[in-house]
Amino acid sequence: MTGVLRERTVLPPDDPADMARFARGLAAVAAPTRARLVGPDGTEIEIPDDLYGILRDVVGALSQGMAISIAPHNTMLTTQEAADLLNISRPTLVRLLTDGDISYTMRGRHRRVMLRDVLAYQERVRTERREALDRMASEGEEAGLYESTATPRPTR
Repeated sequence: MTGVLRERTVLPPDDPADMARFARGLAAVAAPTRARLVGPDGTEIEIPDDLYGILRDVVGALSQGMAISIAPHNTMLTTQEAADLLNISRPTLVRLLTDGDISYTMRGRHRRVMLRDVLAYQERVRTERREALDRMASEGEEAGLYESTATPRPTR
């Protein structure tokens, strides 16, 4: 494939019945030994397992009415796009940028963020949260908080 990979968003179909039927069909199929893509002319190409999983996820999301965005990992985002991706406000994102939590470049007077850096930050935060919750749960267990129960106070 020699084409240029471009960023695009695919919206769910107006009539989701076909997509829902396709998604149910994919879900009903046990993991194939090797998935195949059959072209209109009948040519078959084997699909790698990772790509097959991605296609199942895309079909599942579209069948539920969600849009899918496809973007190269080195896509440059505006601060608003990055904030939307992280589900935070733009001023909060700008604070993360100036604090050095996410790297960025300046294009004239505007900050630009690489998609891969935003995704790396997102994964780093998820990991830190997961570890903190695990620590809190083990500390609560060691302190015997799971065995003690409080008698609820009447609220009326």
